[in-house]
Amino acid sequence: MRISLLCTNHSPPLLPHLSTRPDASAMTILPRLNPRVLNLHRYLRRRSFSPVAAAVRQDPTVWSPAPLSLVEGAAESLFNVSVNLSDCPDVAESFTRPGQYLQLRVPTEPKPVFLAIASSPSSLGEMEFLVKSIPGTTADALCRLRKGDVVELSMVMGKGFDIDQISPPEKFPTVLLFATGTAISPIRSLIEWGFGADKRSDVRLYYGTRNLEGMAYQDKFKGWESSGIKIVPVFSEADDNWSGERGYVQDAFARDKRISDPQSTGAVLCGPEEMTEAVISLLTDDGVSSDKILDNL
Repeated sequence: MRISLLCTNHSPPLLPHLSTRPDASAMTILPRLNPRVLNLHRYLRRRSFSPVAAAVRQDPTVWSPAPLSLVEGAAESLFNVSVNLSDCPDVAESFTRPGQYLQLRVPTEPKPVFLAIASSPSSLGEMEFLVKSIPGTTADALCRLRKGDVVELSMVMGKGFDIDQISPPEKFPTVLLFATGTAISPIRSLIEWGFGADKRSDVRLYYGTRNLEGMAYQDKFKGWESSGIKIVPVFSEADDNWSGERGYVQDAFARDKRISDPQSTGAVLCGPEEMTEAVISLLTDDGVSSDKILDNL
């Protein structure tokens, strides 16, 4: 994807009541701990003795443990994953712009996964992601976890979308949004954070997936449309019942351009390089300034 989408780390010390040897006092303490604390303690023990611990011990990234608050299906092979940030405010505070991302680590996996943040920077206490489950990957391991399981988060990274470049809304009444697959995550973050869509006359979201079953956030479309965004679904493998746009996002836009004033047009893109390069070419050929075409790299 174009996105296609620091203290030294040490293994946490074992807590006294998590000793590998049975202890009577530990047995009296554990039942009084709430489930969230128990999950964190189990996580710490697993991380300390994990076979991948030695491999990650030299990692200079600061990792913050946080429990999952939601893991549920979002679409075909896609999952909504939410993390409770109550115990890692530094991570929450480092999220300042839609389009940013972070690394997430699952205790049993040797490699972290980079994830674009789907929630708004204004969301308090939670951080949401849209994750594609690919067998054999850290993302797949993440999607198999349950509420209460503990993962690790890095600090938030990336410059995000510099919406000041296409503000105020009165000066840039046309804003075109482009996303494919899980790259809808940072676009959702932008929409829910707010960029004055209701004050612009032409805001379109070209959102591409293989088919309707693979399209996440359909339950949010009505709200997005009420905020002034026209949603243009594009399916590359649509069935015979689909009467909307077919093919790829760049093809749908090429058929639909309708840019009345390139100088007052902005765009936000997130997706694979082939799509973003094609869309940028179409926009700049029509006279849209390249500095008004935003990505999150």
